[in-house]
Amino acid sequence: MESLHKNKTWDLVKLPKGKKTVRCKWVFKKKEGTLGVEKPRYKARLVAKGYSQIPGMDFTDVFSPVVKHSSIQALLGIMAMHDLELEQLDVKTAFCMENLRRIFTYNNKRSPRQWYKRFDSFMTSHDFKRSSFDSCVYFKKNSDGSFVYLLLYVDDMLIAVKDKGEIRKVKAQLSEEFEMKDLGPARKILGMEILGDRKTSKLYLSQTAYIEKVLCRFNMQSAKPVSTPLAAHFRLSSALSLQSDDEIEYMSHVPYSSAVGSLMYAMVCSRPDLSYAVSAFGRTEDGVIRYVDADFVGDLDRRRSLIGYVFTIGGCAISWKATLQTTVALSTTEAEYMAITEACKEAIWLKGLFSELNEDLQISTVFCDSQSAIFLTKDQMFHERTKHIDVRYHFVRDIIARCDIVVSKLVLMKILQI
Repeated sequence: MESLHKNKTWDLVKLPKGKKTVRCKWVFKKKEGTLGVEKPRYKARLVAKGYSQIPGMDFTDVFSPVVKHSSIQALLGIMAMHDLELEQLDVKTAFCMENLRRIFTYNNKRSPRQWYKRFDSFMTSHDFKRSSFDSCVYFKKNSDGSFVYLLLYVDDMLIAVKDKGEIRKVKAQLSEEFEMKDLGPARKILGMEILGDRKTSKLYLSQTAYIEKVLCRFNMQSAKPVSTPLAAHFRLSSALSLQSDDEIEYMSHVPYSSAVGSLMYAMVCSRPDLSYAVSAFGRTEDGVIRYVDADFVGDLDRRRSLIGYVFTIGGCAISWKATLQTTVALSTTEAEYMAITEACKEAIWLKGLFSELNEDLQISTVFCDSQSAIFLTKDQMFHERTKHIDVRYHFVRDIIARCDIVVSKLVLMKILQI
């Protein structure tokens, strides 16, 4: 309530004739701190019941971007390579600004979009450029050639720069416009703990607290650890689905979807080794280096293949994915060829992002363990055995012909399989 009054979020008026009010309610939340650094905080928010707003009448556009996890991990990789300073800020009551009080309040459908538009306008007016590849990545190149990077996730920010004085300057500019909370050196973002060792130029992401919380939630804290989340020889099919009414009744009380979703968040943030398992169980639910691989007919029901790729920078994984192909492949070569195409799509995005953030970092090579698939990417001819492949997968041939991406055989190295 103090923040609402301080920011003059609302005015007391009579209800206009023919209009309906959007009622409010209290939401209480515990914000986890960082062990040994910050204590947990308890918050009480007065929010609007946004679900009662009518599309087309109370709001139209509501989309508001947030920074991609791959962008966060890419920035952390750049930070480790160049020994940058990384600090964190938080905007206090971002959705309760005085000059936008007509629509600004927690849980209002339009609030996130209007907040982003205001922040974006502020950043661009202070010589920051918005990335063309991620709308929540901002950067500025100084006269000495150094960069200032700022990442935005709703009202949480990460700032990376070589000089601490530049960080103080950016903080001062932000504080003039918004009420900020300076969190100092970044230690935790979106549930990911950031651990750095400047002597060895290494950076680690940890979700120990989150994973332990998930284990406790599903009564698995005493489970025996294993080295591999899901061995490749385990296959799931519809034959294993629920058959009897008793089984269906029993599983209706099992939080299966919640468990898969909890694992999925860990996979997206810091655990690429979970990708294969999450992809498999999710289907049964009621220079930068990159490696790509695919199985053949891994899906026993639809006979589709599973692809996986991982991108690294300085030995740090920054982007990864494991997903089922949308088309049935007739051979291992076809499956690998389609996997290369999917990996190259991500490579092009990362290459564009890095070209904006740092001119010295370029993406050039995709490593694959299938020599026949590599030959297929470089062969512009349409042969009897490949003429049926969907034309969209031949996109990779054009990319390689233009020398935007190079595909090479992975040799004398352990293949990273997801």
